[in-house]
Amino acid sequence: MASDASPDVPAGRKRFVPLENNPEVMSSLVHNLGLSTEVVFHDVFSIDDPDLLGFVPRPAHALILVFPVNKTYETFRVQEDKNKAEYEGHGPDEEVVWYKQTIGNACGLIGLLHAVSNGTARAHIQPDSNLAKLLSDAIPLKPVERADLLYESQALETAHQDAASGGDSAAPAANDDVDLHYVCFVKSDKNHLWELDGRRKGPLDRGELSPDDDVLSEKALDLGVRSFLKRETEAGGGDLRFSLIALAESLD
Repeated sequence: MASDASPDVPAGRKRFVPLENNPEVMSSLVHNLGLSTEVVFHDVFSIDDPDLLGFVPRPAHALILVFPVNKTYETFRVQEDKNKAEYEGHGPDEEVVWYKQTIGNACGLIGLLHAVSNGTARAHIQPDSNLAKLLSDAIPLKPVERADLLYESQALETAHQDAASGGDSAAPAANDDVDLHYVCFVKSDKNHLWELDGRRKGPLDRGELSPDDDVLSEKALDLGVRSFLKRETEAGGGDLRFSLIALAESLD
């Protein structure tokens, strides 16, 4: 249940059928919106085994971490966000495009939009597509108005509905509570790693990368995913279920 202190979508707001945690489903959604089919989502099977990591084409444009929201994560989120002001960034000089989540069960969709709206992925958006228009309309808007744009977008809702019904497993109902959450890591054109999460108060700058680093580089993994895993491990008894999905060139 959402409260004034909760980032969750309040009761009565629109809710989507949750996306399956499946790279093919995710790729289908962003391709239908207007991302080039030359770029797809890939499972990342290991961040420590170079051979397994080698299955992902490089450079990777974005990295999505999928994990269950638990007490450890929520405690950290509240502590990190408590003294932060609500983000008000907008316009062409914004280092990253951030979307506030106001649609229930849409954290997967918000994660995908963060992945394709930022960094080097943006160059793969097809001109005159629904995605190109959505991004163009979103950039000048402050976060609340930007969230309203997504909320009212029929093209976005249709693409999400089509993708959610196309997974390998039976889709849950839109009113179901789903504990899996999606957080996206992107590299800005100023060589910083950003954590983008629609449940937070704004985008989070996790540190500087070198020009040659991508989101799967050792430095980026240390600043992002490994920091998350370290917190969970140190908390003890945490739920370490998680998966990683990278946006990169297609192998076809």
